[in-house]
Amino acid sequence: MSKILNEKPKIEIICGDCLDILKTMKDKSVDLVLTDPPYGVGLEYDGYKDTKDNLKKLIDIFMPEFLRIGKIVFITCGNGNQHLYPPPDWTLAWVYRGGANQCSWGFNTWQPILAYGKCPYRSNGMGARADTIWQEETPKPNGHPCPKPIKFWEKLLIRGSVKETDTILDPFMGSGTTGVACANLNRNFIGIEISEKYCAIAEERIMRVLNQQKLF
Repeated sequence: MSKILNEKPKIEIICGDCLDILKTMKDKSVDLVLTDPPYGVGLEYDGYKDTKDNLKKLIDIFMPEFLRIGKIVFITCGNGNQHLYPPPDWTLAWVYRGGANQCSWGFNTWQPILAYGKCPYRSNGMGARADTIWQEETPKPNGHPCPKPIKFWEKLLIRGSVKETDTILDPFMGSGTTGVACANLNRNFIGIEISEKYCAIAEERIMRVLNQQKLF
């Protein structure tokens, strides 16, 4: 089921299995794949068992499609299972000083971002940018087990997208943070999510932003 929430920028959400939908999309048809897949660490998702084995099976199927469809691919993979992914062209870092979670080496104060493709700033003659994003931010609970904070996500989006005409794809849309960021930053958005529950959360969040924009 597909629903267009806005025409300009075009904001579209699709409730369905991304592995089926991705196969219908053309090569290099989106400027940026920006997504936060499951981490394989036992989180409680709606209808999905978050095991390491299931994550490996997913990666083997979705990564070829991501790389085929996206000119650039950004994946937040968490710390621990990034070795399951194909080697990236580079690894960016989200850094935050006040680590809330402990790991086997102390407090975790950063997360990797796997980057595939060429830096859009250097490719467009816009100079170089840092490969770290500093952002102290805690996501607001919204009914999804692993939401990403919006200000960080907006910074990550514009690190991989330099034009307002860009189209951003999130095949694991979850609660719709990428869609909210696209609405805020005037990017076209395609979000795919298999859970009807999470689709409803994403639609409500994105529509709240779009309706606020219409007021002003």
